[in-house]
Amino acid sequence: MTQTGIPYHFFRGGTSRGPYFNRTDLPEDRDLLAQILISVVGSGQALNIDGIGGGAAVTTKVAMLSKSDHPDADIDYFFAQVSVLDRSVDFKPTCGNILSGVGPAALEMGLIAPTGDRTRVRIHSTNTGAMIEAIVETPNGRVAYEGEAAIDGVPGTAAPIYLNFMDVVGSNCGSLLPTGNLRDVIDGIEVTCMDVAMPVVIARADAFGLSGYESAAELDENRAFYDRMEPLRREAGRLMGMGDVSNSVTPKFAMLAPARDGGTITARYFMPKACHPTMAVTGAQCIASCVLAPGTVADGLPAPTTGNPALVVIEHPAGSIDVTVDYENGPDGFKLHSAGLLRTARLLARGEVFVPASVWDGTL
Repeated sequence: MTQTGIPYHFFRGGTSRGPYFNRTDLPEDRDLLAQILISVVGSGQALNIDGIGGGAAVTTKVAMLSKSDHPDADIDYFFAQVSVLDRSVDFKPTCGNILSGVGPAALEMGLIAPTGDRTRVRIHSTNTGAMIEAIVETPNGRVAYEGEAAIDGVPGTAAPIYLNFMDVVGSNCGSLLPTGNLRDVIDGIEVTCMDVAMPVVIARADAFGLSGYESAAELDENRAFYDRMEPLRREAGRLMGMGDVSNSVTPKFAMLAPARDGGTITARYFMPKACHPTMAVTGAQCIASCVLAPGTVADGLPAPTTGNPALVVIEHPAGSIDVTVDYENGPDGFKLHSAGLLRTARLLARGEVFVPASVWDGTL
């Protein structure tokens, strides 16, 4: 045997894409697991030509699923961000777009049974401890992929998947404001360091001499911006209690500007070595919270929001994403109760993906 086959389902989840595995089909050892995922994706080459990655951070993501022992969950979701180029794997963050495919994948794998025309899948994100409810269309006991729901960044329409995120405040750093401040100044740039679903360092685009309306490609070509942003992100990570984040994709970085197409705010989100072509689901929740919490760097930028839950429309390079936020601003500050989003997913392939036996011989 020169190669080891691993059962997998290949999904587009939201505006990301990657393999979904049954966790029991992979070894527990993290170092060995990382080498397997690097081989699966083909990390180490710009096009990931020797793997199934797509040469971009949004296409080198991996989901690993298992039945959950958590009393409030059906499925444990373990996420890995595999790098495109430097043959590394980060197990710290989670991904809300890949999460969009967890419910359908769990059903396809037989980890949970459908329960009527709609199936509620309670998901425990083991990377962060967050709890998420996914509502998946399952007419006649089968996952529906065709439908009328559209999300910017994905062509056409598909069946809707409703995600409701709970207990996401401080899921990585332990508090809404890990530095203890609504605003910090790092290297002359005012930022808000916030942890809602994902720790994010948020600044205003004009602080960097940018409009905030630049395309993802334009920002990626602006290496002077990255040369200033990355040291700032690393120092923010230290201030947030995350230690040395030089080799981690968290905290993420985001820039804000006023909306110009009828939304609430414009944002650019960084992964962090490249600008996200659309918007991360987790990052969207953090940005929406920054918009609604008084005293952050977002003050004065957003269009007014009304009602509670509030609809926050975040304009991104490919369109916009809607976040419905149940929150309160009281004497003790901003409190987020839950955040909801509509996503879609599609099963693209299933079967076996192969890694060289020299990487893993299949022994569990």
